[in-house]
Amino acid sequence: MKDELARDAWAGLARWTPARIALGRVGVSVPTGATLEFGMAHARARDAIHTPLDVAGLAAELRDAGFATDAVTTRTLSRAEYLLRPDLGRRLSAASREAIVCDGAAGRLTVVMADGLSALAPRRHAVPLLVALRQRLIDWTLDTVFIATQARVAVGDEIGELRGAEAVLVLIGERPGLQASDSLGAYLTYAPRVGCSDAERNCVSNVRVGGLGYEEAAGLLGRLLEGARRLGGSGVGLKDEGEEKKAYLGG
Repeated sequence: MKDELARDAWAGLARWTPARIALGRVGVSVPTGATLEFGMAHARARDAIHTPLDVAGLAAELRDAGFATDAVTTRTLSRAEYLLRPDLGRRLSAASREAIVCDGAAGRLTVVMADGLSALAPRRHAVPLLVALRQRLIDWTLDTVFIATQARVAVGDEIGELRGAEAVLVLIGERPGLQASDSLGAYLTYAPRVGCSDAERNCVSNVRVGGLGYEEAAGLLGRLLEGARRLGGSGVGLKDEGEEKKAYLGG
């Protein structure tokens, strides 16, 4: 019996999206090519989760771009423990906590680059995003950039609190999908402290090539930072209305 590839009726729409649609079929099965591509995408996602962050390479790139940098660790001792115990990834190790001191700078923005669930994301996109954001930080004092491994978003709260930061920005690898294994998330928290809830953060998501561009993300973060300062807080009460107002006014 000869099997032939049957085209999907949505095939014409596939050129508008990288989503896995309109794969066609062979008999009652998915075509071999699509099956192999799915397996490859799954392998990339697994690799993204388990590949260690290149701390030395990221630190060198930061220094070349003119940023002071330091590395910290969390209470997680291994990648396996990191995946099973999210709570340990939210707190600094004793040694890192002891090493961080507050020297009293006003208007401080502390930036944390963290591996999260994809070390590829901060390695590829965190520095270009921060470079794009730096020119928008006119009234902010940019702190040392901390590189955190085996880290969750909330570890930024502890770092920001210890540094006496007005706000903390955590650039972290997002959970990889089957079309994007290097998506970067940027989480902003005003007046960070241990115990902040997720409702007190703003997130700019999917920063990557093919996703949200560096300049657009930096512009959004810049507006959120200024809005957080005016509001005295971040999270559900803080909205980016810049683009909405521009569209409404026809700008």
